[in-house]
Amino acid sequence: MRRIHSFSAMVLLVTLFLILYSALHLETTYSRKAGPEDPLRHLSLQVQDSDVKTQSSKLESFTSPHPVVPNVSVSESFRQTIPQNLAYWNRLLYLSLKSLDQGKDPLRHDSHWSRCRETNQELLQTNVHDFMAYPALFKDFVQGMNCRSSPVLINQPNKCISSEGEGANQTFLLFAIKSAPGNFERRQAVRETWGREGVYHRGLRVRRVFLLGNSPLDDPDLGPLLSFEAKHFGDLLQWDFQESLLNLTLKMNMFLQWTLKHCSHVSFVFSGDDDVFVNTPVLLSYLLSLKGSKASQLYVGHVISTASPLRDPNIKYYIPLSFYDGPYPAYAGGGGFLISGVLLQPLYSVSRVIPFFPIDDVYTGMCTKALGVSPEAHAGFQTFDIKEQDRENLCVHKELILIHQRSPPQMKKLWKGIHSPLLTC
Repeated sequence: MRRIHSFSAMVLLVTLFLILYSALHLETTYSRKAGPEDPLRHLSLQVQDSDVKTQSSKLESFTSPHPVVPNVSVSESFRQTIPQNLAYWNRLLYLSLKSLDQGKDPLRHDSHWSRCRETNQELLQTNVHDFMAYPALFKDFVQGMNCRSSPVLINQPNKCISSEGEGANQTFLLFAIKSAPGNFERRQAVRETWGREGVYHRGLRVRRVFLLGNSPLDDPDLGPLLSFEAKHFGDLLQWDFQESLLNLTLKMNMFLQWTLKHCSHVSFVFSGDDDVFVNTPVLLSYLLSLKGSKASQLYVGHVISTASPLRDPNIKYYIPLSFYDGPYPAYAGGGGFLISGVLLQPLYSVSRVIPFFPIDDVYTGMCTKALGVSPEAHAGFQTFDIKEQDRENLCVHKELILIHQRSPPQMKKLWKGIHSPLLTC
């Protein structure tokens, strides 16, 4: 009889669990529905916003599985650019290329978020003789190089889905803007100026997302504010890794994963910082002028073509010689560049072959080089700003695509000025 009662109790517990799970699942389903229409308006651009709705954010414990990765090859020019030597990153790269050439998965390590960090100090010091002399942030990066799928804190799964139905889901341009939890003022300036969502002239649909990591443990908890902001504007993507300069490569990788799952039909992506100024009408006109072959291989911005690692430990872009030895491939400056949506899947695929590098725009240049795609320089991208004497001249800004950097008040003043009907250039 005791066994029968135990069995009955177990059945009752399982039944209660299933009821609770169903209720939670139903609540989650309702939380995904779109919220009220974005209240922001800006008449001077004649943007049609009637079909743009904010998306409610959904907290997720872990990211979804990786998008399907097709076969990928690495160009010979990339192999010739990156020397094979005894530096740690170079060794990792050529081990990965060897695995690829043998038809094996280059990701040899467990990349699950809870087990991906390298905690064996003896292993690290054996492979990197001066590892203990690395700056703390750099040591943290090296320990987390195998971590590629961070848990999602705030998601926007319906960002690229239109209320008009399946046939209207095409996003022409997606602004992917790197931000930090505390940078609300910058994000709001972008929303009110160049980053406005909507349907522009000739039916071009433009959307935006801000890419965030997590605040350091010593900082105030901004989680409740970010949750409110995400629900109100529907444009925050946040992952559970520490916000830092050396985690921007991970941030870009997480964005690629998100885009391939939730916005896979995007035509073009603008990747940039939240303190750049973008002349959106000029940018759209440039994209419309592209021929088919160029549009499908687009990687354009301010190109740095002869860069090498900086060896001064006091510089934020410092790269130890024992970590990487060699030149950088040409790359577009991370302040802001454009890339074709067609390249996102190949870019993600090849990133599974090339070890993470601590400078995100250099890493993007490495990955595109591996795909056989070269960055194209465009004079309209001024990531190192324009001449000081021209910074108040609105006519100088009128035909530029990007300027770095501007404060939120400067951004709003500049946007209003270049779109004023009173301006004569």
